[in-house]
Amino acid sequence: MKKLTVLIVVLALIFVACKNEKKEPVIEDAVEEVIEVVEVATPKKVTMALAAKSDSNVSGNVVFTEEDGTVNMTATISGLEAGEHAIHIHASSDCSSPDGKSAGGHWNPTAQQHGKWGDDTGYHKGDIGNFTADESGNGTISFSTDEWCIGCDDETKNILGKGVIVHAGADDFTSQPSGAAGARVSCAGIIE
Repeated sequence: MKKLTVLIVVLALIFVACKNEKKEPVIEDAVEEVIEVVEVATPKKVTMALAAKSDSNVSGNVVFTEEDGTVNMTATISGLEAGEHAIHIHASSDCSSPDGKSAGGHWNPTAQQHGKWGDDTGYHKGDIGNFTADESGNGTISFSTDEWCIGCDDETKNILGKGVIVHAGADDFTSQPSGAAGARVSCAGIIE
């Protein structure tokens, strides 16, 4: 009986030992899928109609687009007297007064002197410049800058809430505070 007990114990040990034999885990090659999300920035765009002011018949439209940190402005104007005219961004989008003065003065968030855009002695962020109307009273001006933005958090660059004013005359780039450009003959608010 003692031999039988020893035999059972030996068989049990062999059985347990075989069962506890460690198997190496099978590692399959892992394939990692990487999905790259690329944000495509849609250009920001604001289009507005110019309304006649100061008993003029001046009208047109202004389009601002922002892409890759640069704002482009294109204004197409009609009903002007032939010759040079100033166009500026003013402090307010309020064009409710008959003379356009409700738009305030030139937009000047950096408290600079009035001048020609890019002048070393200073210029307002609203000092766009002059353009020429042809004999039919039509004029176009395009302007690009990285010193403006459409709806950003930088109040020294954000043009939303400002106004575009077309003047009866040319900007002389020296008279303070606005360049002696004459009456405001058209106005549009830059509203998104």
